[in-house]
Amino acid sequence: MPPINTSYLNPRTVFLIGIPGLEHVQFWIGFPFFILCLVALVGNIILLIIIPTERSLHKPMYIFLAVLAATDIGLCAAIVPKMLAIFWFRSSSMAFDTCLAQLFFIHALQCMESGILLAMAFDRYIAICDPLRHTSILTPSILGRMVVMVAIRAIVLVGLLPILIKRLHVFHSILIAHSYCEHMAIVKLAAEDTQVNKVCGLFVGFTILGFDMIFIIISYVLIFQAVFRLHQKEARLKAFNTCTAHIFVFLEFYILAFFSFFSHRFGHVVPSTHILLSTIYLLVPPALNPIVYGVKNKDICKRVTQIFLVSHGSQ
Repeated sequence: MPPINTSYLNPRTVFLIGIPGLEHVQFWIGFPFFILCLVALVGNIILLIIIPTERSLHKPMYIFLAVLAATDIGLCAAIVPKMLAIFWFRSSSMAFDTCLAQLFFIHALQCMESGILLAMAFDRYIAICDPLRHTSILTPSILGRMVVMVAIRAIVLVGLLPILIKRLHVFHSILIAHSYCEHMAIVKLAAEDTQVNKVCGLFVGFTILGFDMIFIIISYVLIFQAVFRLHQKEARLKAFNTCTAHIFVFLEFYILAFFSFFSHRFGHVVPSTHILLSTIYLLVPPALNPIVYGVKNKDICKRVTQIFLVSHGSQ
């Protein structure tokens, strides 16, 4: 490891510590994260196999779910290999430009996930509040444009973060106190004025996560108003049942997201706690999403059961 009390000019290599204070147990911490990643990969790959091949699932909600699954797979691929290399093999070095690339992909995929959750909330709003026009509003071309806009927004706004970091040349350390290349963890290493970087990070966070969360909440307020106006109890329960999975995913994503976001900037959380929770925030949603949506959806459950029965019968 390089000495800490030194200034570095345009460093080519950085070193990821992992979880400060828990280095002696990182080897064992890696196993639950590996299991989470494995569950996420298997579950989301199954969704990506089932949704395109099953015609009954060629609906807006499932198309958005397939995009969410692809995003979750990308998120696991971006973070887990290097993190496990740190935990299990003490391979902590990383090229600075590679670190910035990891930063970009992790944060861009997070922002895409947020945008897809907003699109899914809009789909539920149309399906419940204006069901007769659902298919005419959310046509395949509109769905494609929505996904493209979500991707462009994430790429453009998150792309500002590594570009602004590249303008920094002097760093007081090249030891990143994190298990992956997180924006503020890198910015804090700079020995120059980083006010622009911090403001840009807040701007990107509030523009994407804040905007999406506000409009998701508005969507569900309108949905609940429409549901409570229904006269039949069975109709109300059916409407609520179509939203429960999305509400659960929305809550666990945004609660963990904003805790990680604010604790790194304004809080006084123990570093090991913050890093563990921010890593959990990245890996738990990809693992839970296919389980939550799969268990709550009869069509997906039925198709998964058929696949496993056919594969078992062929043996």
